[in-house]
Amino acid sequence: MRLPLLALLARGPAHGYELKQDLELLLGSAYPQPNVGQIYVTLGRLEKSGLIEGEDVEQSSRPNKKVYHLTDAGREALHAWFEETEDEPRVRDEFFMKLALAPQTGLADQIALINKQRRQYLNTMRNLSKLAAAENRDNRIAHLLIEGAMLHLQADLDWLERCQEELEEPE
Repeated sequence: MRLPLLALLARGPAHGYELKQDLELLLGSAYPQPNVGQIYVTLGRLEKSGLIEGEDVEQSSRPNKKVYHLTDAGREALHAWFEETEDEPRVRDEFFMKLALAPQTGLADQIALINKQRRQYLNTMRNLSKLAAAENRDNRIAHLLIEGAMLHLQADLDWLERCQEELEEPE
């Protein structure tokens, strides 16, 4: 959450609730929405680390609000983030650990685990399809997020099929 908040602040000062709304508007309903408490805790940590600065702004009919802006250090951190690539493969996969360890425990059948996981992926795919149909068509970012999640799910389903073929084959 740290770096996405910094990215939102790069365009100008904002308070926590504004940042929450901006994330929701940008990413749509498919992305797990952070609660406002999480936003403010993260903003506090960013301020403590010198990446943002907050300023109290008086409001006549409401409590004061704190408006945050990016510091030079925050802008540098953001530049570094955009320069990084995401290249870590998914080798630490909880499901794969279950699949690998099931025969050794005698507590679960590998094919039953695959079928159960496949059903979960298919349900998630259906839910994402419903979200895509309900999402505002003008929100291209939200649609790309949903499409990316569905493509990952399809790859996971293909991999499950491969696992099942390999595990059903006699040695």
